[in-house]
Amino acid sequence: MPAPEPDVSPAPGPSFELLPGAAESPVILHVPHSARAVPADVRAGIVLDDAALGRELDHLTDAHTARIAAEAAALCALTPWRFVNRLSRLVVDPERFPDEREEMRAVGMGAVYTRTAHREVLRTDDVAQQPLLDRYFTPYARAMTLAVADRLAATGRAVVVDVHSYPTARLPYELHGDGPRPPVCLGTDAFHTPAALLDAARDAFAGFGGTGVDSPFAGAYVPLDFYGADVRVAALMVEIRRDTYMGEPGGPAGPGLSALAAALADVVTAAAR
Repeated sequence: MPAPEPDVSPAPGPSFELLPGAAESPVILHVPHSARAVPADVRAGIVLDDAALGRELDHLTDAHTARIAAEAAALCALTPWRFVNRLSRLVVDPERFPDEREEMRAVGMGAVYTRTAHREVLRTDDVAQQPLLDRYFTPYARAMTLAVADRLAATGRAVVVDVHSYPTARLPYELHGDGPRPPVCLGTDAFHTPAALLDAARDAFAGFGGTGVDSPFAGAYVPLDFYGADVRVAALMVEIRRDTYMGEPGGPAGPGLSALAAALADVVTAAAR
């Protein structure tokens, strides 16, 4: 089946969206990599033709994760907030460090990607990255910071649950992809991931054939203003192996999606207690 055409529009809508939850919920479901949209002006700086770009989006988009988060939210008695990226990570990746701290820069996949998942050229090295950071990365980071600050003000704490997916087979760009690839990988942070939150996620996803921790992907997203500084902000990354709920790469969702959404709802419910 040919790859779907990339979603290229001359006048994109908002690059992200904060979907309100219950006023008393501390939980934010963060969905950073679910979209395929690439604004036309950004597309102009990408060297791939449409077919190749479609294949790249198939490999790197965490397809259907916005739907998983939405179904999970609908199942929760106390509705979590949702922060959803409406643009592809090929525009900017909001979860990367925008500077030399970002180890993925070594494979051309820092905040602005210059290489593909197969380490081929996506953008030439002389493409100006700062305008992309100013237009897309910085407003996203600011809005996510404000969303966390709002939960802290309203409830005294915030819990960021990152919703991702990853391919069954390792892609060449993965720096740490030689370890286990369980059905559900739970990414943690030594400062921001409480043991109780990790245990709740292990229990919730136990029925999917096993969970792992920090393999093949590690860490959990926290806005930089709070990172390593505010213990009231908890974080967990949920990485779902794609063969558990969809056809790879870039295929339709399957029957596993709703069960995964129900398990994610259990995580949210536990986190909100």
